[in-house]
This record gives sequence, structure tokens and C-alpha cells, in this order.
Amino acid sequence: MSPDQRWRDPHAAPGARLDLSPAPGAAPFGLQVLAQTRMETRLLLRNGEQLLLAIVIPVLALVGGVAAAGRLDLDLGDQPVDVLTPGVLALAGLSTAFTSLAIATGFERRYGLLKRLGASPLPRHGLLLGKIGAILLVELVQVVVLGTVGFALGWQPDADVPAALLALVLGTAAFGSLGLLLAGAVRAEATLAIANLVYLLLLTGGGVVFPTEEYGALGPVLEWLPSGALGEAMRAALTHGSVDGRSMLVLLAWAAVAALLTSRTFRWE
Repeated sequence: MSPDQRWRDPHAAPGARLDLSPAPGAAPFGLQVLAQTRMETRLLLRNGEQLLLAIVIPVLALVGGVAAAGRLDLDLGDQPVDVLTPGVLALAGLSTAFTSLAIATGFERRYGLLKRLGASPLPRHGLLLGKIGAILLVELVQVVVLGTVGFALGWQPDADVPAALLALVLGTAAFGSLGLLLAGAVRAEATLAIANLVYLLLLTGGGVVFPTEEYGALGPVLEWLPSGALGEAMRAALTHGSVDGRSMLVLLAWAAVAALLTSRTFRWE
């Protein structure tokens, strides 16, 4: 059998030959970003520390906070679960967009992974889009899990869903930019320590879980932090069905400033 007969397409016209010439080239940009998003999501969900920050701690904060508010008879203005569930949703977004992203990116930078990915067919902005897509997918899982726990505890939201989604997106942009700013400026070990410390400080005193007015004279200051702004915006949207325009603008300002600083200071290696 001749080579022409061996490689002839049986569906082709008589005498036609099968074209086996190589056609190298990168996949379309959208498929590259989608593949990167899938990989980043798997890495986040397979990491025990990331799951602890993303799911376990927020669930414990919600259940423990509702139980403590009931036993201590705290006056939060509404039912404790109605106030705490939006705040814990904000905390979950903070943990994923800031703490998890900063730690993961810091160690990817240390091990040279970012440098290698930066030289791949996927552009650097495509890599960042993949990370953002993974964060949004993990946040979707968090909303489902925490929403289910909240409803099981008696949560009855008076929700403005578009306002809540906008607040979460702006909060993700603000904290994601801050996380990348941290990861691109200091060593991985320092990023790990600082990110976890900031998370604990904001969890306990950042105005994210509890309303800022519960912090007394410190409350007006916390409203200008991204944690306080995100918590207030989520509570306004999911507890009172309203839009907290001031908090939205605060988040937008933090996102813009942090993104600008990140673009000028981030080091890939």
C-alpha cells in the first residue's frame, strides 16, 4: 500500500489527499481564560487552608454569632440572624478576594510560577482575569452555603438583590486589588503573616460582621474602611432592601486606588 493510499481520507473525493500539515497556534483568548479560571478554582477548593478561610470560618462566625447574640440578648436593631448573615457574606468575600488571593499569589510568585505563566501564550491580563473568575466562582459557592445556613437559622431577608450583587462585586474588586498589591510588594512569608493578621483584625474590629454603630466612637472611622463599607452595603441591601450609596462609593474608591498602585508596583518575580 502506498503512503498516499494509507493516509487518504475515505470520505474525500477520489484522488484527494488528507492534509496532515501542522497548524500551531494559541487557543482563542476566551478559552485560555476559561481554562485558567477552572485551574485556579480547583486549586482554591483543593487547599485546606483556603477552604477554612472561605467556608468553615464564615459558617462558624454565623452560627456562633447568632447563638451568642441570643444568649447575651444583644440589641442589633433587627433579628440577629438578619443582621449577621449579610455581614458574614461580606466576610466571606473578604476572605476569598483578599486573604486567599494574596497568599496564593505570593507563593506563586516565590516559586516562579507567575514568571512562567507570564511567558505563556496566556497574556498577563488573562492570568488576572482567570484569578478573578475563580474568586467569583468561589464566592458563588459561599453565597449558596451561607445562605442555606442563614435560612436554616431563620433568616428572613428584605433583599435588594442587584444592590447586594453590586456591593459584593465592588468589594471583590477592592479587596482583590489590595490582595494583589500586598502579594506583589513583599515576600511570600510576609504576605502570609500580614494577610492573616489583617483578616483577623477586620473580622473582630473592622465593621464587617457587626454594624459599625456597634463600635461606638470608632464606627464613623470604620465606615471609610473597605471592610466597614462592604459590611454596611451588604446589610443595607439584604436587611433593609436599600442601596447604601456612600458605602458603594467608598468601595469604588478603594478599588480604583488599589488597582492603580498594583499596576505600578506589582512584581512578577
